[in-house]
Amino acid sequence: MRVGVITFPGSLDERDAQRAVKLAGGTPVALWHGAHDLEGVEAIILPGGFSYGDYLRAGSIASHAPIMAEVIDAAHKGMPVLGICNGFQMLAEARLVPGAHGRNDCGTFVRRDQKLIVENNNTAWTKDFAQGEEIIIPLKNADGRFVADADTIKRIEDNGQVTFRYVGVNPNGSLDDIAGVSNEAGNVVGLMPHPEHAVEPGFGPDTAAAMRSGLDGLKFFTSVIQSTILSKA
Repeated sequence: MRVGVITFPGSLDERDAQRAVKLAGGTPVALWHGAHDLEGVEAIILPGGFSYGDYLRAGSIASHAPIMAEVIDAAHKGMPVLGICNGFQMLAEARLVPGAHGRNDCGTFVRRDQKLIVENNNTAWTKDFAQGEEIIIPLKNADGRFVADADTIKRIEDNGQVTFRYVGVNPNGSLDDIAGVSNEAGNVVGLMPHPEHAVEPGFGPDTAAAMRSGLDGLKFFTSVIQSTILSKA
C-alpha cells in the first residue's frame, strides 16, 4: 500500500512518518506541497512541524497549499487522511475536521509522553486499537489547545467523532480533554500527539516494561493499511 507523506516548508517529522509507514508494512511516498499530483497513493499523512513558520495561525497557510486541493478532494471521496500536530491544525483550517486550535493555556511549548484513551476505534486510523484502550504517545506543541463552540462540541461528542482524549493531564487546555477528532465518515483523523515517534523499540516513550519501549503509535499505521486491504477484498 502506498501512503503519501506531504512535506511543507517548515515540516519537521515527515521522515519519521515515512519510516512509520515502512515499519507498518506500507510503502511511503514523499509528496511536495507545491505539486498537484498525489502519485496514486491510497492514504495521506500531513506531518508535524511549523509549516510556513506558523504565520497567521498554525496550519492556516498550509491549508491553502497547492496540493491541499487534491487532498481535500480525495478526503471527500473517502481516502484516509491523518493529520499529526501541525497536520491536525491544517485539517481544521481546511474544514476537513471540526474545531480549531489556540495557544496552550500554559502559554509555553509542551513536550511530554502523553497518556491517551481511545474513544473511537471505528476509523480508518484506529481499527487496530481496542475501544477504551489507554496508550502513550509523545506530544510536543505550542498551539495544541483544541477549541470549538458549544454546539460543535456537543455534535462531535454525540456523533462519536472524538477519537482520542487526554488522560491524567490535559497538557494544553483542550476542551473536553480532546486530543484527536475525526470527520463524520471516519476516514479523516487529526490528533495533536505524534504516533510516528512511538513505532520502534529504543526510540519510543518509556513504559513499565523498559525505557524507550513504547510502540503504541504503530497501530495508527497498521490500522490504515489493514482497513484499506479489507476494503478491497
